[in-house]
Amino acid sequence: MLYQIFETQRSIMEPFSDLAQAAAKLFSNPLNPMSQTPLAQRTSAGYALMHRLGKDYEKPEFGIRTVKVNQVDVAIHERIEIDKPFCELRRFKRFSDDADTLMQLKSQPAVLIVAPLSGHYATLLRDTVKTMLQDHKVYITDWKNARLVPLSDGEFHLDDYINYVQEFIRHLQSIYGNCHIVSVCQPTVPVMAAVSLMASRGEKTPLTMTMMGGPIDARKSPTSVNNLATNKSFEWFENNVIYRVPANFPGAGRRVYPGFLQYTGFVAMNPDRHAKSHYDYFKDLIKGDDASTEAHRKFYDEYNAVLDMDADYYLETIATVFQDFKLVNGTWDVKGVDGKFERVRPQDIKGTALMTVEGELDDISGSGQTRAAQDLCSGVPASERQHLEVPGAGHYGIFSGRRWRDIVYPELVKFILNHVPKTTAKTAVAAQPQATEAPKVVVQAFAPSAPEKAIASQATPASAAKPSAQEAVKPAAKTATVATAKPVVAKPATPAASKPAVKAPTKSTVKAATKTAAKSATPPLSKASGKGTASGSVKTTWVDPST
Repeated sequence: MLYQIFETQRSIMEPFSDLAQAAAKLFSNPLNPMSQTPLAQRTSAGYALMHRLGKDYEKPEFGIRTVKVNQVDVAIHERIEIDKPFCELRRFKRFSDDADTLMQLKSQPAVLIVAPLSGHYATLLRDTVKTMLQDHKVYITDWKNARLVPLSDGEFHLDDYINYVQEFIRHLQSIYGNCHIVSVCQPTVPVMAAVSLMASRGEKTPLTMTMMGGPIDARKSPTSVNNLATNKSFEWFENNVIYRVPANFPGAGRRVYPGFLQYTGFVAMNPDRHAKSHYDYFKDLIKGDDASTEAHRKFYDEYNAVLDMDADYYLETIATVFQDFKLVNGTWDVKGVDGKFERVRPQDIKGTALMTVEGELDDISGSGQTRAAQDLCSGVPASERQHLEVPGAGHYGIFSGRRWRDIVYPELVKFILNHVPKTTAKTAVAAQPQATEAPKVVVQAFAPSAPEKAIASQATPASAAKPSAQEAVKPAAKTATVATAKPVVAKPATPAASKPAVKAPTKSTVKAATKTAAKSATPPLSKASGKGTASGSVKTTWVDPST
């Protein structure tokens, strides 16, 4: 009944929210005489705030139209590569008419970003995607709102999530031969399970696996999110937070964990912060601070847009990750597409390099929860494992905002480039982003002699790089040296009197010179332009301006 009550309340509030928006525009319109009254700005700001508090927030778009690659604007075309009942594999295809940029784009590695299915849409990772498009071919999992999925499409379990991830990995491998995978928050656990199962079967696994702010071992530094899951029984969750979708949606009758309950939980974690943010928005409207008000709208348009999760998936995640800790206890069995159960064994992963990232102030995935993956993946050589802790970063700061762009991303790019085929690395390494000066980052490299003991080293992304990253740069640096021009030394001018006399050209001399110039004017042949014809013309070949 709670879902139906919420929808009824939302339907009642919707016309009042629209009326408040109209009133806000009325009192702020300079052509309206009432806008010149003393309280007009406050009245308009109050109505604008009322509109935002009462409106319904739909799924936002990624809205990435262009990105800069080496100061060249590259067009982005967003398209659906694979459409599954509960998820779309979305690709951001890049186009450029600059020949050098195009060749560089084609040589860059392919990355699969696995977005969280935990209440928000994949657009929460917009900044992550936009930044990575500068140096990678980017794909992302775009999870669907369960209330929009008809009952005829069946149920969705945690095992299905893992099978989806494996299918997407194989899809990228079939196109590019290999790929890299990045998981943010909730998907770190199912992604590790997916890669582990592929390794156990002897399948090709991603070249690198990066895990950011996820509950690999939720027993470490438990947060309020972990405490809620452990203090309540499985039956409590099943009886108190699972509801059926109302009749006015395509997924009518489906059992879901409603997005509005998840949103309420998010706000309840920091109610004072959200109240202050809305009050600041009200004051900024009165002051006419357009930049601050627009930043507020962008953030809450994303934050307030939530989706429903299928009940089976949600409950199984609670039990597997937060109550039984099946991954770290080695008791997790996953049902494959063939109906057979397989044990998840992270120690079977051997050919995939591992990077873990944590925020110092993360209040959702506590300190040490993501780093626990380093101990589970004991089959990965110590030299192929890396851990990064970001000072002053909260949960969102490790994949969005200034700390993501200035601290995390430069390290991630170097890590990926260190594990790409050498032929690709030679071209791609020149496009590494230059990090701006930022707080010192704790990068832990695992010594081969002591795999389980981390050695911390202080480094700033702008000035210091690990030896492995320097080795990856060597091939490109060597090539650049060959192309460097030698300094030209000017010779002293020869006195005019000492120059030999030049004979006047004769008719025969001019005729011979004309023939020679005509021959040299024939366009040179190249692989891109094709072979010359017998008559001296050039046959051009079309090159796909995309990557």
